[in-house]
Amino acid sequence: MEIRNIFCIGRNYVNHAVELGNAVPDQPMVFSKPVNSLVYADGQEIDYPGDRGEIHHELEVVLYIGEDIVDEDVQVDKVVTKMALGVDLTLRDVQSELKKKGHPWLLAKGFKNAAIVTDFWDFPSEDACRKENFSLLRDGEAAQKGNITSMIFSFQTILAYIQANFGLKKGDIIYTGTPEGVGPIADGEKYELQWGEERKGSFTVHMS
Repeated sequence: MEIRNIFCIGRNYVNHAVELGNAVPDQPMVFSKPVNSLVYADGQEIDYPGDRGEIHHELEVVLYIGEDIVDEDVQVDKVVTKMALGVDLTLRDVQSELKKKGHPWLLAKGFKNAAIVTDFWDFPSEDACRKENFSLLRDGEAAQKGNITSMIFSFQTILAYIQANFGLKKGDIIYTGTPEGVGPIADGEKYELQWGEERKGSFTVHMS
């Protein structure tokens, strides 16, 4: 399945913005990751740098654009054909320094293996997604849990905003924001991503 662009939404859950001491945005905060940062949560061990400060996990619902958008009237249930769970990883100490200098976040957000994603499955509808919780387990214990009803900006709002400002094409994916509970990963930890009670993917951290 082709992945063309990786768009991400920052601070899309109020409690997450608050836990990091950030202001709650009044419009979607969009950034991107290079496709080279993508890696699958297929049970593998994933390598991360151990000498660049803390790396924080951020659990997210990921949408796949399966139809080209030919006008500005974006309808989620027509153009989103697949979905997945993902983990947006952040070099938090690096990001803090970049923010102090007013520099872009790319070094903190776009490093190798910084965009973890499960296999994609058929998108049921935005309404159906509201009925399921999603969670990230660390060594069998809940690290993050969320529901899209707590999002500041809905799927519909996110897609319309990205389409208006950047354009969306078939093969683009969107990380839609993380709920509260972000924190550092550590060597040897095993993470599982769950949609409802169903495990959708897993990975083990290797710090080098």
